[in-house]
This record gives sequence, C-alpha cells and structure tokens, in this order.
Amino acid sequence: MVLPRAGASVKNPDVQLPILRSDGDGYYLEMRVEADSIDSTEVAVTRRVSLEDLTVEEWEEVQAQYASLDIESCIGMGVSKGLEKIQDRRIERLLAALLTFLNPRQVSIVLHLYRLAAQQEQGPLVSFRSNNLLEALGYTKTRDGGFASKLRSQLHRDLVALHRTELVFAQSLRKGDNLGAKVTIKSVLRIRDYEIDNVPRDFDLAKAADYTYELADAYTISLEFFDGPARNGDYVLFADSLDIRQRLGGSAKHDYKTKLLIYLASRMKWDRPEDGQYLSISKRYLFKNLDLLGSNISRNNQIFWRTVEELSNEGYILGARELPGKKKLATIQFQLNPEKLRAEG
Repeated sequence: MVLPRAGASVKNPDVQLPILRSDGDGYYLEMRVEADSIDSTEVAVTRRVSLEDLTVEEWEEVQAQYASLDIESCIGMGVSKGLEKIQDRRIERLLAALLTFLNPRQVSIVLHLYRLAAQQEQGPLVSFRSNNLLEALGYTKTRDGGFASKLRSQLHRDLVALHRTELVFAQSLRKGDNLGAKVTIKSVLRIRDYEIDNVPRDFDLAKAADYTYELADAYTISLEFFDGPARNGDYVLFADSLDIRQRLGGSAKHDYKTKLLIYLASRMKWDRPEDGQYLSISKRYLFKNLDLLGSNISRNNQIFWRTVEELSNEGYILGARELPGKKKLATIQFQLNPEKLRAEG
C-alpha cells in the first residue's frame, strides 16, 4: 500500500522539494510525498536518508553542495542533468538515490527478494548471491562469464539506497473517543551482512555506494515489510508469474507496466474491489502515479492503453474501460484476474 507513494517520482505533483534538516537526532536529507487533497486513501510518506557522523564543517559543505541542486532541470531534463553541478560524488549519489527511490528496477529487486524469502522460509531474512540476482533481473553475462562492472555497481547502489532510505508514514489510530496516529518508520530492507570471495579485496559498503564501482559477492538482508504467512501486518506478496527481467536498453523511468501493476495491486488493498475483481480508479490518479504528466494528452492516452494491453496479454487484467465523467473526473474500471494478480503492500 505504501510502495507507490514511497516511489513517487520528482515529477509527481504531490512530491515536495528535497530538503536538508537537522534536529537533536542528527542530520537528514529528506523528501515528502503529500497525501492527495481529494483521495484520502493515498497516504503521505516522507523518505529520508540519515547523514551520519558529520562534523559542523562537513554539514556546512553538504549545505553548499545542496545549493547546486537544480530541481527544475531534474523535472524537465532528468535527474542526472539537475545534479551535474554538484561536485561532491557522495552528495550527488545520495540525492540521486533519494530522487529516484523505488524506481521500477528497484521494485523488481524488492519483489524478487520478498519472493525469495518466502521460498527460503527464513522469516524476514534472505540470503543471495549477487550474480544470481543479476541473472534473475535478466542481465546478460559478458564473455568471461561475469557481469559488466556498470551493472554490478548499479545493483550495489540500489541495495544500499533501499537500506539507507527510511519511510516515515502515519496511520489513523483510535484510542477511545480520540483519533490519533501511529507513526511508522521503516526501510524496505536492511543489509545485515555481506560476503567477499577474495579476502584481500578492499570493500566497504558505504564507500562502494558513495564513491567507487563495486559489488559484494553475497548479501544477507532483513525485509522490514515481511510479515510471514499470517499476513497480519505489513507485507509484500506477488504472484510467482511476475516477470522482473529488465528490458535491454530500456529505462527504468519508462517502465509503465511495472508502475501500473504495483499501483493496481496497492489499490486492491485500499478499495477492496467488488467480488475481488472490479476496481474503479480516477484516471487522474492513474496518470499521476504513472508519471504521465505532460500536456500531450493524446500521447499519454496511447501509453496508458498500450500498457493496459500489455497487462491484459499477460493475464493480469481481464478487461478495462473508461467511464465518462466531468472534466478531469473520468474513471477507469478494471476487471482483474484474482488468480494472476494477488498483491498487497
């Protein structure tokens, strides 16, 4: 349920500008995704990264580097363009991780690891070899039987971003006649340990994510939204048939199929669709969460219905139609396949 909001892109109108914040507990880089002013089911989420062990001088340097962030370029020309004036590689990578958090590639990693945890039956802990994960993501090996350093480095940075970034969100909590709130702070996953096959090799978890291009050979990870087979609390569950392979030459930000699938899955929990199949969602909400935000309405419609067709061909959607409404109030009604698509989170 939190996943789509936590992964909202910098273009989403509900996303606030990233800020630097300090309090008695330390220094933070954070960005807030506000709740929709109309749809009360869309929760507000703050994603934040703790800037640990900073001196006063280092904090001042972080502020100076942050001033070089060009958020307008991030929105209009891409995150890399908006960060190109930031000279400190660590700050650049931290900002990039925060701005692109839970992109479709990272979501594929998360879903694979939660599936693996269920198979291993070790509770919230899951252990895996890095090369096995890269293979599961559909990447091609080089002639020497390994994977390109760029892919290996990206995987480590994805894992560390998921490890570092905390999600802060509130849920209603009634106490007698009073309505309060329960505030939850979780990361999607936490790296508990990692293995290096070649012991003399100099590898540091944070250094590799912030400065170099490396990957550990194996990881053990704790999944903080894993609640086991009882499903009493937070959890992530997806059908084994979900294809997490990354498209050759494709861009994670343009993976509309994964975005729509995750959003439909989350809305299944919010809306409790009739007979477990029928789900009606505002077209405006759908386009906002798919990042179809440009003024080219015709293009946006083409992308949306092409994505619906893809999921229909794969059996997740049995039918979809647009129900007319007043301007900006059109609704899309989906008939979902409960056997193919069973997801909550």
